[in-house]
Order: sequence, then structure tokens, then C-alpha cells
Amino acid sequence: MERTFLMFGALSGAIAVAAGAFGAHALQSRVEPRLVEVFETGARYQMFHALALLAVAWAATRFPGSLTTASGWLFVAGTVIFSGSLYAMTFTGIRALGAITPIGGVCFIAGWLCLALAARNS
Repeated sequence: MERTFLMFGALSGAIAVAAGAFGAHALQSRVEPRLVEVFETGARYQMFHALALLAVAWAATRFPGSLTTASGWLFVAGTVIFSGSLYAMTFTGIRALGAITPIGGVCFIAGWLCLALAARNS
């Protein structure tokens, strides 16, 4: 699993950098300022959790088990749901997509808790 989470973390980090650059340079003239902030929040949380996936890849070598694995998949799901919904909301203008975002946040929180439990239980 460590290679899987390392790969997902590295790819997610690359996407987060590209999204951040896109948000800083290309979105300014295309969407309202509030949506630029929304997009930047998605990119920021994606980067945080790309780094978290790298930590999970490391943890999988030290604390292998279902909690570590669950933590990684929760970070992946959280990124797709949280950041993905914010990106989609920015591009479509459909504000109702913001109702999905907290589900991704719950995935992030659960991922961190699983990682903490994996470390404690090792």
C-alpha cells in the first residue's frame, strides 16, 4: 500500500500545484473573486492532503494495517470530494455543489483520526 499512497500523494501534489497556478493566473479574469477564493481553498486542502498521503505511505512501512490503509483511502476520498466539489463549483457556478464539500471534510478528519489510531495501536 505504501507505493499506492506515495503515487497518489505525488500525483495529487502535482495537480495541486497546477491548480494553484491556474487559480492565481487564469481564473482572475474569468470568475468572480469569491469563486477564485473557493478554488484556492480546494487547491490548498489538496496540497495538505497530498503531503498527508506521503505520510501515510511512510506510516504503512511502520504501522501496516487496516487503520493506516483506511487513513490513506479517506484522504484520497476527501480530496476528490472536498477539493473536487470546490473546483466543480468554481467552473460551473452551481453553488449547490458546496453542500457536498463537508463530506470531504469529514473524510479528512476521519483519515487523520485513523492515522493517529494506527500509530497508537502499533
